[in-house]
Amino acid sequence: MINRIRAIRKDKGLTLAEVAEACDPPTTAQTIGRLETGMRNLSIKWMDRIAAALGVEPETLVRSEQAAHPQIVARLTDGGAEAIASQRDAILPTDLGGGGALMVLAIETSQGEYRAGDQLWMRQIDPDEAQRAVNRDVLVPRKGGRYAFGRLIDRQGSRIGLLPPGAGERQIVIDSPPWLALAEMVVRKL
Repeated sequence: MINRIRAIRKDKGLTLAEVAEACDPPTTAQTIGRLETGMRNLSIKWMDRIAAALGVEPETLVRSEQAAHPQIVARLTDGGAEAIASQRDAILPTDLGGGGALMVLAIETSQGEYRAGDQLWMRQIDPDEAQRAVNRDVLVPRKGGRYAFGRLIDRQGSRIGLLPPGAGERQIVIDSPPWLALAEMVVRKL
C-alpha cells in the first residue's frame, strides 16, 4: 500500500504542524512526518485521526501499489496548457471532505448549464448553512419523496427560494427543508 498523507496534506496547503494540531488529540509535527514517510506504522487508529484532521475519508490515505491512480499532469492557465513541476494524485470527488454526505444528481435532460449525461456531485448541508449557498445550485427534498433543484436565490427564516435552471421557470419556495445538497463538482464525459 502507498501512503498518500503527504500528497493530500500538500494539496490542501497544510503544514505538518497544522495537521498535527488538527488531530484529536493533538500530536506533534514529527509524528505526522514519520507517519507520512513510513518511518512509523500507519495503524487504523492513526488513519482515522489524520483523515479527520485533513477532512477526508480514512481509506483515501492509502492506495494499492498495483492499481493506477488518476494523476494531475498539467494545468491550464491564461497562457495555455503548462506542465507542473511533478505529477501528483488527483483527489477524487469522494475525497473532497467538507463534512456532510456526498450525493450525485444524474442529469438526464439538458437544462441550463447542465448537459444530458452530466453527474452533479453535491454535499449535504444543514438548512442553517443556507446563507453560504445563496447563488449556488442546490437539491432540496420535498414532501412525498420528491425533490426541487435550482439556484438558491433567497432565504427568509425557515423558507428558501429556488430558481429552476430551465428558461422561464417560476421560483419554488420550500418551507423548513430537512437538508440541502450544495453543488460541488460537475463530472462530464466528453
